[in-house]
Amino acid sequence: MNIKEKISLKTFEDKHFKIKLIEPDNNQEAVLTHYLYNTKDEVSKFYKEGAVEFTKEILEYKYPDEEISMQVAEEALQYGLFDTFNVPFPPNKNPKFKFIDLFAGIGGFRLALQNLGGKCVFTSEWDKEAKRTYKANFGEVPFGDITKEETKSYIPDNFDLLCAGFPCQAFSIAGKRGGFEDTRGTLFFDVAEIIKRKQPKAIFLENVKGLKNHDKGRTLTTILNVLRNDLGYFVPEPQIINAKDFGVPQNRERIYIVGFNPSTGVNTFTYPKPLKKIVSFADIKEENVPSTKYYLSTQYIKTLKNHKTRHEKKGNGFGYEIIQDDEIANAVVCGGMGRERNLVLDFRITDYTPVTHIKGEVNREGIRKMTPREWARLQGFPDEFIIPVADSSAYKQFGNSVAIPAIEETAKEILKLISLENYEANRKI
Repeated sequence: MNIKEKISLKTFEDKHFKIKLIEPDNNQEAVLTHYLYNTKDEVSKFYKEGAVEFTKEILEYKYPDEEISMQVAEEALQYGLFDTFNVPFPPNKNPKFKFIDLFAGIGGFRLALQNLGGKCVFTSEWDKEAKRTYKANFGEVPFGDITKEETKSYIPDNFDLLCAGFPCQAFSIAGKRGGFEDTRGTLFFDVAEIIKRKQPKAIFLENVKGLKNHDKGRTLTTILNVLRNDLGYFVPEPQIINAKDFGVPQNRERIYIVGFNPSTGVNTFTYPKPLKKIVSFADIKEENVPSTKYYLSTQYIKTLKNHKTRHEKKGNGFGYEIIQDDEIANAVVCGGMGRERNLVLDFRITDYTPVTHIKGEVNREGIRKMTPREWARLQGFPDEFIIPVADSSAYKQFGNSVAIPAIEETAKEILKLISLENYEANRKI
């Protein structure tokens, strides 16, 4: 066996081995890729044992007639057995700070923080299609179910910032004030538990605007109680941030919650002011005419118009919407209406031959859906970002993502207050 031979995980197409790799609860590939990207960092110790064990398994699979010891597997890793991942967004080699990315989706938080000089040292995401996109762009496979202790055990110490776009869930409030124990059984509980254990200098949480009034305001009140009273973090009032104010043509409001460890000495925070940058759909429109598959059928348009008319008669504003080139888009969301409320006009089409099975004909009015790439641009993803999944998954992933420019501008304000120099100075006081 030549352990200096380069191996790529992509070469393992055996059905059973491949299934094992993509199971949401199987963290082996996550451990290995996190180790490979942190070999020169002290956080590598959190991944080394698992990486060596998985390398041994891979070598045993590739060389079934050889006897593979743990020592051989470790030497293989040291020799650089695996191909360097050729990805568009590798980690910063000389990072200014470290962060972890929980409920990572396809890496919106990560891109924003890497743009500011940070390095992601742990990431988790359960959805296998999102993990596929994440790996294609960053080279790392996210860990799986963050509620499991096995997954939490891989989170390294001494990172600076915890980022999480956690789901909105109601709490079963047993106590009078709504505290840490009242959140048990929800995903926020796991976030709070990680904060309690690891004590990051700062936290940055993102959620839907509706969190503010969810369960008559009790959900947000409990979250703030946990962060402020149980964990002792300074947490200013959360703020609704709109993506359109930060350079992307999308009316997308999300609630941001930031917090600072008491050891930082931070007791005031100002959210970023809107950028004076006017943008419209024309700024992110496809340069070339999109495939005919994005143009709506005459039957589909008729259905949408009838649907809208019925709701208008009932006094509802529900229905499709066409965004003009000089306008901004409605919020992109993972449900079907996210596309129907963001239809556009594009008269560049010349071939009306259907490329998919449709009822009726391709419309002659130039009405089409936005493409996944246009959705990516609405969220601030650069064009180098790889979209390796089918359109249906891509729409879901970008609809669930954060708006990168808004995240980046807010993170700048956080980092100004927890720069290592300021942190060390405050800690000595």
